[in-house]
Amino acid sequence: MGERAGGKGRGGAGRTPLSRERVIRTAVAVADEKGSAALSMRAIAAPLGVEAMSLYHHVAGRDDILDGMVDAVFGEIDLPPHDTDWKSAMRARALSARAALLRHPWAIGLMDSRSRPGPATLRHHDAVIGALRTAGFSVPMTAHAVSLIDSYLYGFVLQEISLPFSGSAELDEVAGAILHDMPADTYPHLTELATQLVLTPGYDYADEFTFGLARVLDALHPDEDPSGMRPQPQAGEGHGPWG
Repeated sequence: MGERAGGKGRGGAGRTPLSRERVIRTAVAVADEKGSAALSMRAIAAPLGVEAMSLYHHVAGRDDILDGMVDAVFGEIDLPPHDTDWKSAMRARALSARAALLRHPWAIGLMDSRSRPGPATLRHHDAVIGALRTAGFSVPMTAHAVSLIDSYLYGFVLQEISLPFSGSAELDEVAGAILHDMPADTYPHLTELATQLVLTPGYDYADEFTFGLARVLDALHPDEDPSGMRPQPQAGEGHGPWG
């Protein structure tokens, strides 16, 4: 069975008409609650109050839904701002991306896996590349920078969502329990790290992200002048990886 007459589903008159946007938004909510493995046409249709077959009037299938979900998450990530230097722009974008991925933990395994990227995905990547190119990164160095920044970003968030705590209070509880059961003289370096850092007031594991991100950005440098011409090396300088 499909939608009820008039396209209003089981809810009768007054129900918001079904649309691709509603299907994608509902799929994101289902994945946020249960994970992407729980996504099925029936699981998405249920909160919409329609039969699973009704979804096919608006999406081509599960892969089309996944494409839309990924695009929706990219749409939540702030584009690099234009009114600042490239490091600040990349930092702002990375912080926004981390926040979006923490809201949607299922997305990290899908973000760059789709072969049919949507407009928000393409706009996002184009803006990141454009910010680096405008700052004087050559095309090869831009590719290096994006790969390095995103590898750090995705890797950190993947580790972060796998940890057995969320927030400082839970970290204190977990670390304190481990420390309580751990002979200090057997694992002296773990004990030192826990007592002198992790369990001290004000420690926040999230600060590790900003520290590491700063080190990553400090390692990158534009290799062209703004006109797009690569600067010639000065006397005594090497030619770099492409010279």
